[in-house]
Amino acid sequence: MALLRIGSRGSQLALWQAHHISALLREKGHQVELEIIKTTGDKIQDVALAKVGTKGMFTKEIEEALAEGRVDLAVHSLKDLPTTLAGPFEIAAITERVDPRDAFLSLKYNSVRELPQGARVGTSSLRRQAQLMQFRPDLAIYPLRGNVDTRVRKLEEGEYDAIILAAAGLKRLGKTQHIKEIINADIMCSAAGQGALGIEIRLGDEATRKHLEFLNDEPSRLATVAERALLNQLGGGCQVPIGAFAEVTDGVVTMTAICARPDGTELLREVGTGKDPVELGQRLGNLILGRGGDKILKDVYAQNAPTPQS
Repeated sequence: MALLRIGSRGSQLALWQAHHISALLREKGHQVELEIIKTTGDKIQDVALAKVGTKGMFTKEIEEALAEGRVDLAVHSLKDLPTTLAGPFEIAAITERVDPRDAFLSLKYNSVRELPQGARVGTSSLRRQAQLMQFRPDLAIYPLRGNVDTRVRKLEEGEYDAIILAAAGLKRLGKTQHIKEIINADIMCSAAGQGALGIEIRLGDEATRKHLEFLNDEPSRLATVAERALLNQLGGGCQVPIGAFAEVTDGVVTMTAICARPDGTELLREVGTGKDPVELGQRLGNLILGRGGDKILKDVYAQNAPTPQS
């Protein structure tokens, strides 16, 4: 059996993910070492992610360690991985997905619908902001950064009436006590790849890829490949107002895709099915671009669109 060195961010959720993969590898008889690596995204905690705009901000330093041979594999939240990897790397495995939807957390209110007019909602995701403001334009959206514990604490201290976080991360960490609603995709389409882990290795590292084969989950691979193909077709990173939610039944992928203005004034939605996940993602992406998505994204990248208030 092999010695496998894992590179991971040091956040609570990233470490849970790395330890989870470590345990599965050890069950197969491998020795595992873990190296914690601080990324650009971890260092910038006082600026809304949408204003940073750096592709790969949670992966760059980990990929450098991979390229230098300091680690053999990297465990990422798949939604943090750019659709085009920055160097000679490949995704060796996509794990079984946890619920990819977003969760509504509140101490007082049971759903997005129940929030009173002007309620303060915390999120630093333009995707979440855009869909919230399209559904409830009367809400006040404010930035929310920090790890899961920090975000939940800010809710508990009364800074927000509600916050929106990925359901998968909360479930993995066992921090579900304030979840009042798992938001349906017709109200809030999730981020491409949300809920799945992507295991990255050096391109052509056949030995490591073979050791990781058992981690692959085929339905999760099909769904996330479709979502990431859409994101790639739209030219977007993880912090643009694009959503993709795919499900797989008997090998057929059904996907909902959205692109929206951050203020919610315009939201384009497409739904489609197909057996080829890449073709499906590209098809829905082209439909959105043809309906005006190209103009929306151009405006976002030009920073002409509003971002959460400070």
